[in-house]
Amino acid sequence: MSKVHVKKGDTVVVLSGKEGLRGETGKVKAVMPKEGMVVVEGLNLIKRAVRPNPRNPQGGFIESEAPIHASKVMPICPSCEKPTRIRKKVLPDGTKARVCAKCDGVLDTK
Repeated sequence: MSKVHVKKGDTVVVLSGKEGLRGETGKVKAVMPKEGMVVVEGLNLIKRAVRPNPRNPQGGFIESEAPIHASKVMPICPSCEKPTRIRKKVLPDGTKARVCAKCDGVLDTK
């Protein structure tokens, strides 16, 4: 189990991977720390053939997001709007926060 640097709800940019995926941005839908993977909304879509079942009586093809390795995404700072590394900082009021390494903008507090 490894620690993942992104959280659910973060806006991220894809650094490497498939040709159409590189440079795309999206929101993190789910984080899987045991596998070191993240699911990004609207990216890395896969099509799967599904047989008719009670949930899907017609059957057909279903499009869903596949996980991407967490090392291939980088969070985007909301204040400077650039991809950045994350630093942890204790704020003056004593709360811990994830901050942008470039502009010191707060991503979120604990």
